[in-house]
Amino acid sequence: MVPKNILFGGGASGTVLHPLVAAAMAVAIILILCLQRKYVIVPLLFGLFFIPKGQEILVAGVHFTVARILILAGLARCAVSGRSSRLAGGFNSIDRYFALWAVSYLLIYSLQLIEAQAFVKHIADFMDAMGGYFVLRFLIHDREDIMRAVKTLGAVAAIMAVFMINEQMTRSNLFTRLGGMPGTTVRDGKIRSQGAFEVFITAGAYGATLIPLLIWLWSQAKCRLLSALGIIGATVMTVTCYASTTLGAYAAGIFALCLWPLRKRMRLVRWGIVAALLSLQLVMNGPVWSLIEKVDLTGSSSSYHRYMLVDNTIRHFGEWWLLGYKNYNEWGWDMWDLSDQYVAYAVSGGLLTLLLFIGIISRSFGTLGNARKAVEGDRKEEWFLWCLGSALLAHVTGFFGIGYFDQMQFAWYVLLAIICAAAAAAARSRPADAEQALEPAYQAYVADWGALQETP
Repeated sequence: MVPKNILFGGGASGTVLHPLVAAAMAVAIILILCLQRKYVIVPLLFGLFFIPKGQEILVAGVHFTVARILILAGLARCAVSGRSSRLAGGFNSIDRYFALWAVSYLLIYSLQLIEAQAFVKHIADFMDAMGGYFVLRFLIHDREDIMRAVKTLGAVAAIMAVFMINEQMTRSNLFTRLGGMPGTTVRDGKIRSQGAFEVFITAGAYGATLIPLLIWLWSQAKCRLLSALGIIGATVMTVTCYASTTLGAYAAGIFALCLWPLRKRMRLVRWGIVAALLSLQLVMNGPVWSLIEKVDLTGSSSSYHRYMLVDNTIRHFGEWWLLGYKNYNEWGWDMWDLSDQYVAYAVSGGLLTLLLFIGIISRSFGTLGNARKAVEGDRKEEWFLWCLGSALLAHVTGFFGIGYFDQMQFAWYVLLAIICAAAAAAARSRPADAEQALEPAYQAYVADWGALQETP
């Protein structure tokens, strides 16, 4: 049987808060409440990613992680900011899908287990998801905010990489000295660095999915030094965790960037992928999703485990589609380890939650596609939106081998918030561009009409 502390999220039996973390948290809260709105994103992101998830305060049996406290501080700041805290572009389709997904996950997971511990734990997860996502939506309004957020993420990668290199050299993770974190993982003689993240694979995923955004940052002349340091740091994070999932996500982001010349032919590319998968299904000995089993980029990957997760989920569809399924650990060896985001949402939240999660991804791609068409002809804007789509594909690829349960979930929310802000900016620019394009024709029309009136 799966230990209940794993199923329900567990948690320390008392407060775990190192004095250095307490001081850093206090400074971050003060900055969040006192800085100008446009600068609040900086201390918030540094606090979310550098303070381990295990640092928490226990109050009346309820665990308040430092991240949760920072999110509450951010929401308080947004609440007193008035009009400046409105969502960029309003409450859009991505926001609706996200809110429905979060509510669906909370309700179905609670109905599945019908236990007070599970409900309390998932209420906290719901707060992290809704609070974390919408505080980032409030703080990221325009291109300046987007650039500041990407710079901060790049700085986090550059600094975190130093700690992960030190972990490779000393076999000791400095963040574990703060408490509330597992020790360094070693598999097949390879040290898997994790930095401040809960596990090594989420640390690598952070770096892998950030690469397309940092490549876009390179196109901004005044940001090239930070971009270069961020790219180096993100690459180090990806490599030193020694995981095929993160290397695959890294490659997916680069591959998507290379499709830039085909940006106007993506419908053909998508149908080509579908046709290729159907063809493989017809000629392969196993199902097409068994391709996951073949992916081993490090020589010590658990690719077979990922394949079995997907295979068992498909084969046991009737058990989980309505309200999820809590005994998925009985499907086979190690099946309790839901190292696949799609599978995790399926067995925990049922088909509705899974479809809403896919809806978030679909609407994000669709929003970026519509935004790119709105700015078509402006290569700089198109390239920016293409880089966002590449980062999105990196996340979609990473979801096949990892669940975002620690700081990594906020990296996902940041990208969604940036996509919403970028799409809103593109929509605002469209009327002006259209009017400018029609101006010469309008002037010609006026001139012709005047000449006609003067004709005897």
